[in-house]
Amino acid sequence: MADGSTVKRRRLGMRLRELRDAAGKTRDEAAAYMEVTAQTISRFELGRGGIRAKTVRELLDFYGVKPDDPIRADLEQMAREGRTRGWWSAYASVIDSGYATFIGFEDSAVEVLTHGALVVPGLLQTENYARSVIHSGRPDLPAAQVDRRVEVRMERQGRLAEGLRFWAILDEAVIRRVVGGPAVMRAQLERLVEAARLPNVTVQVLPFAAGGHAGMLGAFTILSFASDPEVVYVEGATADQFLEGDSARPYTLHFNGLRAAGLHPDESIRLIEEAARVLR
Repeated sequence: MADGSTVKRRRLGMRLRELRDAAGKTRDEAAAYMEVTAQTISRFELGRGGIRAKTVRELLDFYGVKPDDPIRADLEQMAREGRTRGWWSAYASVIDSGYATFIGFEDSAVEVLTHGALVVPGLLQTENYARSVIHSGRPDLPAAQVDRRVEVRMERQGRLAEGLRFWAILDEAVIRRVVGGPAVMRAQLERLVEAARLPNVTVQVLPFAAGGHAGMLGAFTILSFASDPEVVYVEGATADQFLEGDSARPYTLHFNGLRAAGLHPDESIRLIEEAARVLR
């Protein structure tokens, strides 16, 4: 999987931040030079949106990068590639910028580790389960918008067919809570079993018997890339968080703890099958 525009924007932002630090400049100073806000410079450095090659040239001038330095051409090309639209841009009217950024990272990831505290992760949802989850969370949405959001979720699942390594740890409540009615939930559980048997997918259930655990703080997703630092995505009711570096490391520890506390994947499959049988 080639690096997508979201990863390229992030890589460009990291290099711009490194160059600003090396030049001894603050975000406020860069913002004053560019006649923009410090938040705009921060957004550039975090890769949270496109940046023009012309803007990159001006920042490099301010950071004292020499006109003949090869890094100029590299970063300008990165800026151009970072403005390329991903497939999810066709759904811009029904997904917010945080979700779009997450999809961009997911589209370039080589491995995704996720803890589902309340619902089945999107990559493993059936259409009917996804529709019920979206409608339950946003009952105000017109049916057409719900359908479009379901389409996005189904489109994302193409990554599994491409061989994305995916490890999901689900709280037992996820497989016990009947979402959309018994028939919908039974089909969803059967889908989980089917996915868990794929060579690139692992599903673990964190049983009620495990008691208290770090995952009780909420769901999170760790995205790893071939040549870039990992990103942790934490979805929020009003704003999403993308964590890196020291802020991301605790989540790796949390996930490893959950992996140790969860049932073995084979036991997890048997528990999911048992939950499906109850619904028959």
